[in-house]
Amino acid sequence: MEFEKLVSPSLKDLFITHIEAMILSGELPVGQQLPPERQLAQSMGVSRAVVNSGVAELERRGFLEVRPRVGTFVTDYRRAGTLDTLKSIMTYNRGRLRNEEIRSILEIRDALDKLAAAGIIACASEEDIAALFRAAETIREAGDNRHAAEAAFAFQHELAMQSGNTLLPLIFRSFYSSVLVLWERFCALNGVSMLYETSVRLCRHIRDRDPSAAVAWIDYCTRETVSGSRRIYYYPGAAKPMSQKEITILRDGDFFLEQGTGIEPASSAWEADVLPMY
Repeated sequence: MEFEKLVSPSLKDLFITHIEAMILSGELPVGQQLPPERQLAQSMGVSRAVVNSGVAELERRGFLEVRPRVGTFVTDYRRAGTLDTLKSIMTYNRGRLRNEEIRSILEIRDALDKLAAAGIIACASEEDIAALFRAAETIREAGDNRHAAEAAFAFQHELAMQSGNTLLPLIFRSFYSSVLVLWERFCALNGVSMLYETSVRLCRHIRDRDPSAAVAWIDYCTRETVSGSRRIYYYPGAAKPMSQKEITILRDGDFFLEQGTGIEPASSAWEADVLPMY
């Protein structure tokens, strides 16, 4: 067995991560002026060169705005951000997201999946579609939730690759860290078999060249995961994970994702009820 060499982050990387976290958590609100570089360097125990280069990178990512002879200000990253900003958001707090971010990711994924499915149905070859089924099969063969989540991401990325849209695979990749957390939680809640069957059913609609059925299935899956019986959130401060029955009863409540907690998978009867197969 080989172990990878451990590499510690640079002071610049630590500075960037720290300021990003303060902005994303709301500790540094939009419009807030940062202290002068000399003061920042002293308070954080780093050189002015580290602060200067870190501020420049944060400005490039859309988190800060440097106004010559005025100062450095927190800017609204939703207006000034880029794909690099999105990556920072996805990896913030080790990929553990707030409710609104989880919902946003699922809704964006819904739109991207529909775009990918439409492209594949229009132009993919039979060999391409067979490759999709093989990618879905790796979800079923996964030995644990983590590997199933990685296989599910690979399946979605394959959808993007075959869509004919050059940018879709790159956009999917930017969601990698957080999507893994969401899919791993989905498997813990509902079982790997549910994730597998969900993917295979989409493959069937693509194989049948049925865009309406594909869109309807993606709509259903997103709706169930965002606000239905397959939600992947928990009570704030819950002492123990919810059962599937509790999730069904309280599906209209406000839950939040917490990585590292467990839940019993849904029963096969429940799966059969919400996921009818051909």
